[in-house]
Amino acid sequence: MFVLSILLLVAAVVLFFVGRGGSAGGWRIGAVLSALAGVLAGVFACVHVVSAYEVGVPVTFGKIGSPLTSGIHFTSPFTDVTSFSTRPVDLNLNDEDVVEVRSSQGGVLYADVTIKWSVVPGKAVALYRLAGSEEAIQERLVLADSREVVRNVFAKHTSEEGYASGRERIGAEIESLIKERLAPRGIDVTAVNLRNVRPSKKLQEQIDKKIQQEQATERAVEAARTAKAQAERKRIEAEGTARANKIIEQSLSDKVLYNQCLEAYREAAKAHPVYAVPCGTDANGTPVIVDNGKN
Repeated sequence: MFVLSILLLVAAVVLFFVGRGGSAGGWRIGAVLSALAGVLAGVFACVHVVSAYEVGVPVTFGKIGSPLTSGIHFTSPFTDVTSFSTRPVDLNLNDEDVVEVRSSQGGVLYADVTIKWSVVPGKAVALYRLAGSEEAIQERLVLADSREVVRNVFAKHTSEEGYASGRERIGAEIESLIKERLAPRGIDVTAVNLRNVRPSKKLQEQIDKKIQQEQATERAVEAARTAKAQAERKRIEAEGTARANKIIEQSLSDKVLYNQCLEAYREAAKAHPVYAVPCGTDANGTPVIVDNGKN
């Protein structure tokens, strides 16, 4: 725009001198219009508009000026203004940019992470010196530091914690460390989402094998528990039977056995009135003749 302003002013001077040598007034009018256009172009070259939710860093002949906030600013026509967005920007680390990490056990995992970050307006000049543009800030600072933090955090946890039991705790630790790392540089991290963690093909095979082994172990333990319960039940039954037999043995005397023998053969004598009963009162068991007719 500034170059156009210079060209228009030069054209106005030329038209003025050309029209001065002749009687035609059209040259003079063209000179005036050209001069006015050149002045307007020069004014616009000195005006710079910073959009809402942006901050500008002015550079004049290599010298960096103070940050420009949103609004209209008058600057030198030789000033170049680099704008940075102050709105949160999403950095998605997935698909081709997915973060490959290793657990404390050496297992390979793939972590999908989304980082919401923005430039702190007061730190725009420092960020310009570090990176030079918003794209460079994301590539050289946010992306590089975030990858390093994610890898370091996963390296302190086991594979199972990484993809299952400790995922929430790992996500919170990653968010805290990324904020701590980028805040001094003027980058405000509003959120870090650990969206997905998946094991590598080799690690998945190891996980499946471990699950199968655990299931086999559980089945063996259950079988052993069942066998133990059955053995305990049989032992209790055997002890009960032994105690019952002992009680019976202790309660049966010779006289009781003799009376029971007689009673049994009395019942039998209903069909045979007179018969010999092999029950005796002495140690040799002398037979007794039972006459059912006499009772």
